[in-house]
Amino acid sequence: MKRWHLISVINRAFIGGSKPTFLLITFLLTPIAATAADITEQLHRPTNKSVVRESRDEADTLLRIGEQQHASGNSEKAIESWLQALEIYHSIGDFKAQGLVYDYLGRGYVQLSRYKEAENAMRRRLAIARDVQDFQAQIFALNNIGTLLMQYGEPIASLQTFAEALEIARHVKNIEGQGLSLSNLGLANARLGNYNKAIKLYENALSFRRQARDPIGEANTFNNLGDAYLAARDYQGTIGTYGIALRIAKATRDRVNELRAIDGLVTAHSTVGRYERAFDLLQQRLTLAQDLQNLREELKSFESYAQLYEQLGNFPTARNFYERAITVAQILKDSKQEVRLLDQLTQMMRKANLSKN
Repeated sequence: MKRWHLISVINRAFIGGSKPTFLLITFLLTPIAATAADITEQLHRPTNKSVVRESRDEADTLLRIGEQQHASGNSEKAIESWLQALEIYHSIGDFKAQGLVYDYLGRGYVQLSRYKEAENAMRRRLAIARDVQDFQAQIFALNNIGTLLMQYGEPIASLQTFAEALEIARHVKNIEGQGLSLSNLGLANARLGNYNKAIKLYENALSFRRQARDPIGEANTFNNLGDAYLAARDYQGTIGTYGIALRIAKATRDRVNELRAIDGLVTAHSTVGRYERAFDLLQQRLTLAQDLQNLREELKSFESYAQLYEQLGNFPTARNFYERAITVAQILKDSKQEVRLLDQLTQMMRKANLSKN
């Protein structure tokens, strides 16, 4: 099967409502090439039940192997395993399992920043969900597509996609879907600069997040709300909202939202001159990154330290942290990050030299 590709992460990657991101071309968005009906017509259905059972077992095993590979950071291998599973599910006519594989493929492609392939997979997932009238799958597929569209820089198209998801969620009274769709609608409005509208959507979303007992989604929406307050320069609202997100994330050991809340609080406190609190938070961030043995988050912590010291005019200390961040980028063999950080360091040193003259 060579016609595939798209996602279902985001909000736990995508779907948690994590920080927004994506888009494409407005609502000319129709399921790609092969429709669900086309796929159904192509299905080859073996008549030997034992052959079908053995094939399904093989595909299920490949699906689990792909999950393990993805969890260990090897998304390329995971995609290979999932594509093999997809071909088997296709051959035995297991339609629902094909939809699940497209979800996984979407996650893998997004992890590799292969967004066009991720979009293809998401749209195929949506086509299957529509064909079998799986409304919950439609809600989450639409939210994933909308998030991807924002990544493309198309907030209007993503807004329309999220609105369709919300309409379905309301029609079937899906609490989790309403919370997710409202939160993502807030993101789209924030991207368009409609911060007051975004704030109202986030506040509405929070009631559904609580009803659904979804603390990760709730923390994510509080972080989104903090972003909107920050953009609107309401620093009191910003600090209070990020603070709530941080407490929820710590209680549930939600490291993604914990790190994001800390970043927002560092920005807000430093903006209003509360540097001591900002440095306390940065120390928490660095400790957490080191405890998780997450070099990328450690790099971000060093960079944040450097930027804060630079902001205070302490160029020698800022240089030290930039150099530590560059060392981590070299360990990660991330040449793009290394070049970017070197450029920041060079610009800062020029500024430092000018200040001496």
